[in-house]
Amino acid sequence: MSYEAIMGNQIAWHVVLAVKQDQFGSFQALTREMVNFTRTESGVLCYQRFASEDGKFVHGYERYADSSAALSHLRNFATLFSERFSALVDRDRFTVFGQPSHELRAVLDRFGAIYLRSFGDLAYW
Repeated sequence: MSYEAIMGNQIAWHVVLAVKQDQFGSFQALTREMVNFTRTESGVLCYQRFASEDGKFVHGYERYADSSAALSHLRNFATLFSERFSALVDRDRFTVFGQPSHELRAVLDRFGAIYLRSFGDLAYW
């Protein structure tokens, strides 16, 4: 069974963030605020962060029910967090999994997103 057959319209991404010098604590505080807000959003299936041992990089993994939920999240992010976020970290890599809508892809393109599709017709789970 293909990824699309199992995952449907879900969209996920993995982002690698380079933490600016001496900003790890501030970014951790902002992330706490972002996590608490995102928990209230509809269609967010997974929202996780992982830090490198040295605190120089934070990896984020997010998964959404569909392109609409992802777009809604990104609009909220832009309004509430984008300015502070950009002051603390730089996006190093942004990898998208799934089939984003044209509207979502237009937003993700601004982040320099790389798009990946399923690898063959395998029995994914």
